[in-house]
Amino acid sequence: MALSHDEKPSSRRHSFSSFGARHHRHQPIPTSESSHPDNHIPTEPVGGGELRMSSPSKLQKMSCALSTSASSPRSSGDSIAVYAVDDDTSDSTDAASLTPLSEPQEMGEWTDKIEDLPQLNPERSRPRRASTTFVSNAEDIKRILGDGFGTKFVQKMCCGGGCCMLEAMPTHSAKPGFKAVSRPDNDAFRFLNLNLGALALDTCLTKTVELPEQKATFEPVRRQSITEKFPLETRHEHTENAINAYPPTYMKPHPPYDIFSAPVYGARELTKPGAEKRTFHFDIDVTDYPEEGGVDFKVGGAVGVCPPSDPAVVEDILNQLGVPRFQRDKPVRLCTTGGRWPTIWGEEEARELVTTRREILTWTVDISSTAPTKPLFRLLAEHAEEPNEKQILLFLCSAQGQAAFCDLRTGPHITLQQLLHAFPSSKPPVEALCGVLTQLMPRFYSLSNDPHISSAREGLADRRLIEVAVTIHTTPAYDGQRSGVGSGFLERIASKFIEAEQKAEAEAKATSAVYQTGVAGRALDLRIPMFRGLMANPLSREFASNGPMVLIGAGVGMAPFRGFILNRLKNAQCANKIWLIQGIRDRKYDELYVGELGEHEGDIKRVVQSRVTEPVKAMEVETPVSGSDTEQNAPEISEKKVSKYVQDELRQQADVVWFAINAIDGRIFVCGSTKGMGEGVESALIDIAMDKGPMDLETARQFWVNKREQGQYIAETW
Repeated sequence: MALSHDEKPSSRRHSFSSFGARHHRHQPIPTSESSHPDNHIPTEPVGGGELRMSSPSKLQKMSCALSTSASSPRSSGDSIAVYAVDDDTSDSTDAASLTPLSEPQEMGEWTDKIEDLPQLNPERSRPRRASTTFVSNAEDIKRILGDGFGTKFVQKMCCGGGCCMLEAMPTHSAKPGFKAVSRPDNDAFRFLNLNLGALALDTCLTKTVELPEQKATFEPVRRQSITEKFPLETRHEHTENAINAYPPTYMKPHPPYDIFSAPVYGARELTKPGAEKRTFHFDIDVTDYPEEGGVDFKVGGAVGVCPPSDPAVVEDILNQLGVPRFQRDKPVRLCTTGGRWPTIWGEEEARELVTTRREILTWTVDISSTAPTKPLFRLLAEHAEEPNEKQILLFLCSAQGQAAFCDLRTGPHITLQQLLHAFPSSKPPVEALCGVLTQLMPRFYSLSNDPHISSAREGLADRRLIEVAVTIHTTPAYDGQRSGVGSGFLERIASKFIEAEQKAEAEAKATSAVYQTGVAGRALDLRIPMFRGLMANPLSREFASNGPMVLIGAGVGMAPFRGFILNRLKNAQCANKIWLIQGIRDRKYDELYVGELGEHEGDIKRVVQSRVTEPVKAMEVETPVSGSDTEQNAPEISEKKVSKYVQDELRQQADVVWFAINAIDGRIFVCGSTKGMGEGVESALIDIAMDKGPMDLETARQFWVNKREQGQYIAETW
């Protein structure tokens, strides 16, 4: 999609759990042509769907006019207040009933109900605020964390083994003859940056986790048995090339349906050279996708991609484990004791199937995107031959090493490949690793098109396409940068396709031949293992064919909105009722799908750049007269660099937001990262409700909670 977080697939789809679950500092919405904090009537914006931004001169005039007339319902004191919010909203007023009436009312009816507020004395210096102690004992912690959501948030970054410093070792030892354990001399171990304290070979370690039970075994299998007992395996080769290209038949995403190997019809890079994060667009051919009970691809829907691990990483792990080359692709009988593995969502039961060691590491276990666990360290320790490596690994799964273990879980991402390089004497068998590694799960990507529109494109020759946009996720590694499992796989696919296209184009120019876009890339027969997403995708479920719609997306989060816009613009009556606020880092490099949103793109889209770009020049003194002495001694122009975010533009377009959320079938869609954009958008929406409502903080929070329950506010974040 557009929306995937490769490293945490389990948290792929969720909405804001609750508005204002943290302290909220109210930031009044500005006064402009598109944001009137004193006008509480939701009115359709004038001028169609165009998003407007007032010039500084107009803003100053409007601010002056308002300051000399009726006062705003909110005093300036609200902008500096910090509100402590209680998660319990059961006693709050039903905010949905506070939605302003559609019929205009006289402004006097509002101002008559507002009590006179005390005016702040601008000449009086503001006293320093006294310090406040929020936590002093266990009861205070319980009061702040409430019903446990806070502790769950902490536990996501912790193994839950207790306080990491409860039985911590001293940083050094003065005992005569003490000799600290020697550290492995390699870059992979140094990247771990472990604090071993006074660890020695004879240190007594307590509460070490038990050696995990082996849940999978490999047994030899004859070729004849494969044909007789496992007939489905005859459809799938077990050569290295076949394993790297096609998933095994037993990996059914939703039985009885198989994973579909979709041909790549087109691939291109959306971002420009120099972009901080690269984003690729894919045209995926689903013409031959099998029928599945009448379910079809829908605008705003999602597809699941089953990515294989990087073949180079798998090969390196097999090398580190000392697996002979003749065994890597030799079919074996895999027997499991229970559970769903190695299927995706199959029944929990014992299984017996045919596979290979390379296939297991490539498709079924997650070797790259999940943090290491204590059972994994315990297994590595059991098979470590060097005493110093064994002691360090035991330390990491003991009570004394809890702090170091937590540092590994919350620091730079550590992979199985790096651990095998850091502790080279540990070579556990592949079947033992299957029980301590998590399952490699699909990555979900939202469609960036309306499937019916793309299928009607000229020149497709009755082919049916779906489109997705994928941003490449990278994290630091001991040997450079590591790409995410899903985005890394798709990047490799896109790079091969684009390279073939560039080579064919260059050859066509050299020979004066006719270059046909996509022919060379499609000749490679590149495939993406995918299936139609069957989850209740909120973007698709709440999409409406009419009614005003505000789309708020950051980065690749705007990709699914492309399908929304193209679908809506087919209907001329709806063309002026859709607005897009797109957040990017730098418009020169990161703006996606420029010129691909229809003829009204300039009217319905507002791009917000978070990276500081062109500075705003401001004179600190009056401009001197040309040729005068003052001009020669004039100070240099100072440059004020300003960065802007989606939530800033959202407050600027408060009128549009307020109109859409209060209209019949109105929708507010948010798509992007929870951290940063998601939290900022949440705060901006609360501010809009507080000023346009007008509402207090508690009521504003409940207003948006109700809108979410009614299907008018939809947040798709990760």
